Amino acid sequence: MFQYNEKVMEHFANPRNVGEIPNADGIGEVGNPVCGDMMTFYIKVKDGKLDDVKFKTFGCGAAIAVSSMVSEMAKGMTLEQAMQLSNKDVAEQLGGLPENKLHCSNLGADALHKAIENYREKHKEI
Repeated sequence: MFQYNEKVMEHFANPRNVGEIPNADGIGEVGNPVCGDMMTFYIKVKDGKLDDVKFKTFGCGAAIAVSSMVSEMAKGMTLEQAMQLSNKDVAEQLGGLPENKLHCSNLGADALHKAIENYREKHKEI
């Protein structure tokens, strides 16, 4: 049986930035039908930076902890910096994840990236 470290447990027990942003500038949703994890990220952009990041996640403890960590890491980043955020960065910030839960960290970064892509689609220069 695997064990989560304290940092993962802390983000699972007390996730940061949970919820929706009304009139979000971008929304990104990803899901993994194999494990049943679903994540939706909501972003507010101000002056080219992520002013607010919130999420709703249905999934295992690792998925919730990852969403919480991604939201904390991304706040204040430029869109370009946030697009560089990788699953490896997230797993490292959490102090590591059990091998069979690493796919969860992919989902968090992917959902954030999709929200930024959604924002960019809506704000294309004409």
